[in-house]
Amino acid sequence: MWRRIYEWLDERYQLQALVEFMSHKYVPMHRHAIWYYFGGVSLFLFLVQVTTGILLLMYYRVGEDASYESVRFIMSQVRFGWLIRSIHSWGANLMILAVFIHMFSVYFTRAYRKPRELTWVSGFLLLTLALFFGFTGYLLPWNQLAFFATRVGTEIVGSVPVVGRELVRILRGGEEVSGATLARFFGLHVALLPGIFTVLLTLHLLFIQRQGLAEPESWAGRPDSEKRRMPFFPNFLLRDLLLWLIVLNVLAFLAVFYPWELGPKADPFAPAPPGIKPEWYFLFMYQTLKVLPAKVFFLEGEFVGLLLFTLGGLVWMTVPFWEGRLGRYRNELAHLIGWIVLVYGVTMTLWGFRS
Repeated sequence: MWRRIYEWLDERYQLQALVEFMSHKYVPMHRHAIWYYFGGVSLFLFLVQVTTGILLLMYYRVGEDASYESVRFIMSQVRFGWLIRSIHSWGANLMILAVFIHMFSVYFTRAYRKPRELTWVSGFLLLTLALFFGFTGYLLPWNQLAFFATRVGTEIVGSVPVVGRELVRILRGGEEVSGATLARFFGLHVALLPGIFTVLLTLHLLFIQRQGLAEPESWAGRPDSEKRRMPFFPNFLLRDLLLWLIVLNVLAFLAVFYPWELGPKADPFAPAPPGIKPEWYFLFMYQTLKVLPAKVFFLEGEFVGLLLFTLGGLVWMTVPFWEGRLGRYRNELAHLIGWIVLVYGVTMTLWGFRS
């Protein structure tokens, strides 16, 4: 039966040509080949987010008087609603973690070099969008913690000279975090960001399919007979799918045994919860802004922090274009820069978590 279905589809869509194309693609096999799989894990977790997000949208209602009640209804009345919400929340955290691991593995293996500059740039933009997904989605349950975290997060933008207060009003839809803010974040989270993310992801995957996976630099000049490769289809694809299954089990374990709590409903007149902090992927920024002085020369400390993070992000995104100009020690310098960024991010995150 399956063969007849395949032949019926192949006759109309020439599937055999696609299978032959995939069977002629190979994946380099070396001691760092394990890092290739984190790109696929990131893609899988994004698909989980899309699926669970659509399921949640069937019951979610946006509004100051509706959002919290709809999420509570999902968790208490909808069959397996609590599980879907927990998978969506845990999946968001795991996806960002997987993308961070993927980014640093690409950096340290120097897979961003020519001709893969645009693959690196598109990947960095995807990480940035994933962080925006986390920020906009955090407010949607309209609980107390999300309300005050969003108030603090949007207030930081107000430190920008001249246009800061106007930017805050644009983000919030007014002077304060309100139903207008909730509506804007909802639109960003379920419409604008997914659209941009899908376009960038498609380009990213096309770049990878066109150029293939990067080979280690130690292979340069070696004859093909000395290079170990694995067919992408079915060998690498089956291993990738097996890892997806393992990640799905980890996600299910976290969702079942550590379900995502809802907390009390947002109350603008209530005091802020003690020790309020952003999600872990923003902690290194948050802790940096905390330790900066209130004034740096004539500028606000928060603005200086935002400026440094923006410039640092631009430098990191354009590393394929300037790294080649570091001279004869470019490998060592680029490696050192990567370790400084990684150690700084981990240290500030742990400090923010424990403080």
